[in-house]
Amino acid sequence: MSTDDRDEGEEEVLEESREEGRSDGSRPIKRVAAYSLLINTALFTIKLFLSTVSGSLALKADAVHSLVDVFDSAALILGLHISERKSKSFPYGLYKVENIFSVFIALMIFLSAFEIARHAVAVETSPVYDDWVIFAVAALIPVPLLFGLYEVKAGKAANSPGLVADATQFKADALTESIVLFALIGQRSGLPLDRAAALLIAFFVVRGGWEILKSGMRVLLDASVDPATLEGIRETILADPTVTSVKAVTARNSGRYIFVEAKVAFRIRDLQRAHQRSEVIEGEIRKKFPHVARVLIHYEPQKKTLLRYAIPLAGPAGEVSSHFGEAPYFALVDIDLRQAAMVRQEVLPNPHLDLTKGRGLKVAGFLLGYKPDAVVTKEDLIGKGPGYVFAEAGVETIQMDADRLEAVVDRTLKGLNEVEQV
Repeated sequence: MSTDDRDEGEEEVLEESREEGRSDGSRPIKRVAAYSLLINTALFTIKLFLSTVSGSLALKADAVHSLVDVFDSAALILGLHISERKSKSFPYGLYKVENIFSVFIALMIFLSAFEIARHAVAVETSPVYDDWVIFAVAALIPVPLLFGLYEVKAGKAANSPGLVADATQFKADALTESIVLFALIGQRSGLPLDRAAALLIAFFVVRGGWEILKSGMRVLLDASVDPATLEGIRETILADPTVTSVKAVTARNSGRYIFVEAKVAFRIRDLQRAHQRSEVIEGEIRKKFPHVARVLIHYEPQKKTLLRYAIPLAGPAGEVSSHFGEAPYFALVDIDLRQAAMVRQEVLPNPHLDLTKGRGLKVAGFLLGYKPDAVVTKEDLIGKGPGYVFAEAGVETIQMDADRLEAVVDRTLKGLNEVEQV
């Protein structure tokens, strides 16, 4: 059974709401991508002019690099637009188109590096270096550096692989312009650094392209969600008091969105209530991980071999308290159903003993963190706040008039043996 069994009309409304939110969230991404295109076009135009005037191979190589960046920016905008289109043939969306364009960007970068290296080796030039050309190149360096820092921040905030890839290119552009500047200064001083600088630019371009290609291919092969994110999702699911175990959590990236599937064991056996709790868990996951687009939870009843009982104590020696919220200690007792024997016992202090209001609810929430299957008390919790909390979490409440913890355990074991014999 899974959460995708919900009413079709309700699912359509929810999906439309999510798509609308995604569309709104993509507007700043498209705006940044448009800025990228404008800046790259301006950089290419200026570098082409400077390389024509000076005859520098390094400047021409950098101009070729910027020309590829222009095509990259245009491809990024197209990829962002296509990735948001809806199609019945692609029920999971076209978000991976953005990753495909990232791979395309990487391939274009490799082509750029090849052209740079070819010119550096084969083309003969007699560069003429005027001081104003050196100053112009120096003035260009902060432009891609500052915009690259801005774009990578925007890309990570939006979880956009396309923007992050494009930002990598801008930072690489600042580096190559710095290399060009040093080559110009060296050449002006009589050191023949122009050709070597062009080859060095080609090397850095290839390295940046490889990182982009590797990142894009991991997403396309569904291997991109990092272990920390998976562990965070797992912990979010386990934090729900009705969940006893998480048997599997898998997730994959699609563009800047994440799709999650989890196989979960619930304490509660009622399928409708399990469905309701799974929707609560989905909401918590999306709250902590905003770029999660879909959560699919497969749930099943708990198959118990171990039962955990929580008992309020008046003291650590084992005297049972007459009051639930006012108990200074609580005992956790684990009973193995196969052996019909107690296998573990732990006594915990009540961390909310000093509260004057809402103590019972706080204590109930505290105990739920230890995943008890039943709470044994002298007082009747039915109709009281803690009783409602335990019932909602699928925890059984048992009223038992026993004065010692040992008596509670003995009666519980006796009851389990009687049930087994029946």
